[in-house]
Amino acid sequence: MNIAQPLKTMNVDQLPIAIYASNEALGQAAAHAARQIIQAAIAERGAANMILATGNSQLTFLHALRDLDGIDWPKVTVFHMDEYVGIDPHHPASFPLFLHTHILDAVKPGKFYPVPGQVADVDQACRDYAQLLHEHPADLVAMGWGENGHIAFNDPPYADFDDPVWAKVVTLAEASRRQQVGEGHFATLNDVPTHAITLTIPALLAPKQILCIVPEARKAEAVRACLTQPISEDRPGSVLRTVNHAQLYLDPASAALL
Repeated sequence: MNIAQPLKTMNVDQLPIAIYASNEALGQAAAHAARQIIQAAIAERGAANMILATGNSQLTFLHALRDLDGIDWPKVTVFHMDEYVGIDPHHPASFPLFLHTHILDAVKPGKFYPVPGQVADVDQACRDYAQLLHEHPADLVAMGWGENGHIAFNDPPYADFDDPVWAKVVTLAEASRRQQVGEGHFATLNDVPTHAITLTIPALLAPKQILCIVPEARKAEAVRACLTQPISEDRPGSVLRTVNHAQLYLDPASAALL
């Protein structure tokens, strides 16, 4: 299979950016990059660790990765980024369920560690998940940007570039909760939980490689702000401009305001 080539490439500060002809081409290119990283890790030490994002904008990537040959999935450990506090793991909006539906049940990785939503002690659950991440240093994180520029559930004004912990409980910004309704995961705003466990920004920057996958017109304003306005916790995604191990994937719709 020929890998889709970008229509245009550029850099903003340290962040390389590639704009692809379509959401599908973007997902395919990111999936091929992810496969290369996974294969290299397995070749080097016999195992690979990765962190995946959820959300509709990640579907072309997840489906392309699911359908690629040449990944020794039993040697891959998968983490993800966030989960609503108190949500039933069988609820249609549960993030582990999303990953099972769209990739995990098909590829059957060696291990999957879900962020727990229903726990008696959420602070202990955060510490336990952070410990797992430290024990399995990630070769790859595949993330997106939210409509308000968030990464995972690090929303403005709560995002902290220098967070002292790797996982924590956060209050969800209304913009994030409205996005979940807009994507069809909940019927009304009142149905969306108000709190979540999220990986923090230092945890998301720790993997050896960062693939940031941001298609769709609804992300265009976040892309414009994160790339053209000052690097700031008001625009959490802008932090990728400060590191040298990230790659941003856009399509014409998400890049339209650049």
